[in-house]
Amino acid sequence: MPGEQRNGDESMRVVSPLLKHVVYPGLSKAGYLRRATLTAPTVLTYHGVLPAEYKIIDPRLDGNLISPESFRRQLQFLKDRYNMISPGEFLRWCEGSRELPSRSLLLTCDDGLRNCFYDMLPLLQEFDIECLFFVTGACLSQAPTMLWYEELYLVLLAPHNDFTVELPETGERIYASRSTKHSAWWELVKKLSQHDLEGRRRLLETIRMQLGLEENWDAKYREDPVLSRRFLLLNQSELKQLAASGACVGAHTLSHPMLSQSSTEVAWKEISESKHNFDQVLGQETWAFAYPFGDSTSVNCREVEMAECAGFKAAFLNADAGGTSVSRFSLARVHVTAEMTITDLEARISGFHRSLRRLFKSAIPSVVGSTA
Repeated sequence: MPGEQRNGDESMRVVSPLLKHVVYPGLSKAGYLRRATLTAPTVLTYHGVLPAEYKIIDPRLDGNLISPESFRRQLQFLKDRYNMISPGEFLRWCEGSRELPSRSLLLTCDDGLRNCFYDMLPLLQEFDIECLFFVTGACLSQAPTMLWYEELYLVLLAPHNDFTVELPETGERIYASRSTKHSAWWELVKKLSQHDLEGRRRLLETIRMQLGLEENWDAKYREDPVLSRRFLLLNQSELKQLAASGACVGAHTLSHPMLSQSSTEVAWKEISESKHNFDQVLGQETWAFAYPFGDSTSVNCREVEMAECAGFKAAFLNADAGGTSVSRFSLARVHVTAEMTITDLEARISGFHRSLRRLFKSAIPSVVGSTA
């Protein structure tokens, strides 16, 4: 039941500090997490590395990216404890033409921010670890642009007072206070995902004007060398340099909408044309696809079928779905965030964290039933 699932997730959040700082370090020190049997390869997903000079603007905005120091520690830990595999080896395993050793691990990175090339790739090369980079169609532009939903977040952060945003197409009004800006942003992400890229751009411009921001409000994000590495996407030249370095490039749609909110026509265009465009520009087959946002609210069976029909050979979620029998068009990943410790990461790779989360969720109905 949805309510029971929310209660289970809330319970996990309550005990999370205890798990992160006491339970997981204890299990790691005892060797329990290391002894976990991992038969199928585990896939990790990152969203980039923060430039060393960058100052956190908002923990919710920046929490998906990690510091260079954290990334270096994680790479050393992963290389010491697991069998790091290449995207090519993972593909051959998916197709059934290659066996992989136990404790195999693949790294992926979503979105295609400029820091992936300038801050993340050098560290990967230092440790001789390959990564599968999922980028959006915006990376085929000559001029670097910003992820539209991050642009929206920055726009909503600008007002110091409460505000109301009105969507002219539907007449809907979304109110936000200082404490509810994040929930207002997520609601707008879902609303704007119902439109194609051009429609979203028009709505973003409308929202900017409603909030009284100047037309060049984003100049500092484009001109400052540190902020541009954090917020701007790779341009076509940088993407080609990334591919020329030997990195594997996968598709992340044309413009990163929440596909479950998009019409069938828009969703199909976002998926199929992204593959075609990357194939043409990079001169190689784009075999891998990652669903934007990639959780259960953002992806449904329609998008999974589209990924296969578009000609991809594998498609990845952005969540650890659990289980061993999965389609290669709904492959689960462990999402790495800034707040994750080494032992927290080890617990998630081992599957212990997932098992614990399932236990909490399954316990909720019993508790509810006993107190009804």
